[in-house]
Amino acid sequence: MKVLDIVESYRDNMVKTLCDLIELKAIPPEFGGDGEFKKAEYLMRYLDGFDYVERFDVEDERVSDGLRPNIVAKINGALEKTIWIIAHLDVVPEGDERLWNTPPFKGVVKDGRIYGRGSEDNGQGVVSSLFAAKSIIDSGLTPKYSFGVVYVADEEAGSNYGIKHLISQNIFGKEDMFVIPDVGTPKGDMIEIAEKSILWLKFKVYGQQSHASLPTGVNAARRAMEFILDLDKKLHLKFDAENRLFIPPHSTFEPTKREKNVDNINTIPGLDISYMDCRVIPDYDLDEVLEYVEDIRLFHEMKGNGKIEVEVVQKVSSPPTPETAVIVERLKKTLETLRGVSPKLYGIGGNTCASFFRKKGFTETAAWCTADGVAHQANEYCVIDNMVEDAKVFAMLAFDPEY
Repeated sequence: MKVLDIVESYRDNMVKTLCDLIELKAIPPEFGGDGEFKKAEYLMRYLDGFDYVERFDVEDERVSDGLRPNIVAKINGALEKTIWIIAHLDVVPEGDERLWNTPPFKGVVKDGRIYGRGSEDNGQGVVSSLFAAKSIIDSGLTPKYSFGVVYVADEEAGSNYGIKHLISQNIFGKEDMFVIPDVGTPKGDMIEIAEKSILWLKFKVYGQQSHASLPTGVNAARRAMEFILDLDKKLHLKFDAENRLFIPPHSTFEPTKREKNVDNINTIPGLDISYMDCRVIPDYDLDEVLEYVEDIRLFHEMKGNGKIEVEVVQKVSSPPTPETAVIVERLKKTLETLRGVSPKLYGIGGNTCASFFRKKGFTETAAWCTADGVAHQANEYCVIDNMVEDAKVFAMLAFDPEY
């Protein structure tokens, strides 16, 4: 039986496995969760037959098990060079549960889809890569390239306990190839080779707390709104270049989270804390953006006669993968063979594990999967056919086409 036929025979098992994974909540502690330990323990039961399996757990006292797990498993090929599929175990919270039509942490199969938080992001990638590997093992064939799967913690909250830690352990070779199934298109006809730089900013705007009926003090909420609206407008005007590799082609600067300032309506806040998520095309250096933010901060600080603090929460940038990279060409050829499509190359505003590999000089890195793009949304789902067909692509990557 060919490898692709074996993958297809696993369809029902893949559905069950993803449904099981959805029920194992793996929310990072930053978002009020207890981490990924139970999900990792579940997956360890599926790793029989690999030539190499190892856990690289990182201590984290914020979670009940005290560990953030990372799984590395590999099948030896004719060549030592390895094709690694990297997926993450953690998921974001469900958000407002009233917006869901099904329980967020129960895998519900309906109309060719599996609904549940983490189904597409990144359960689909975990399951498709796992069963691609199992199919290679069951075939008894020796792949041309060694084939590895990596399941990491902490991707949604910065990757310090996940892929950053693994890269520091010198597990991967510079000639290895990496596919990150964490971003895709509905037809699987796009290969991601670049990511915008990420800049997360935290703003503390100070005022003077007082009774709302006697507004004699400085209202920190009003100052914060004026400052952030002005900053938002000026950043878009200043950094307005377009780069057609990316979707969308311009930099984005979005005010997002805002912390609670006071508990009651009739008190003017003396401190307002909010955040901005900036995704900057590589035409601009992040230090240039920060210098401009500082100019606007100083202006508003002097204008409002009160302190404003800016803190960098996250700052990440990485070079693009060369369009001629072997992994890009191999993905193209595999997709042409299996699906008859000629994929295009593009860049994204999101951040995946790919950026950390690129930053460390691993040039053979691409992000790809087949997905409708419903990550982080209510009623998130995975299309079952996408999961199965992606597993076939991953399995085929390790072989020459004539297998």
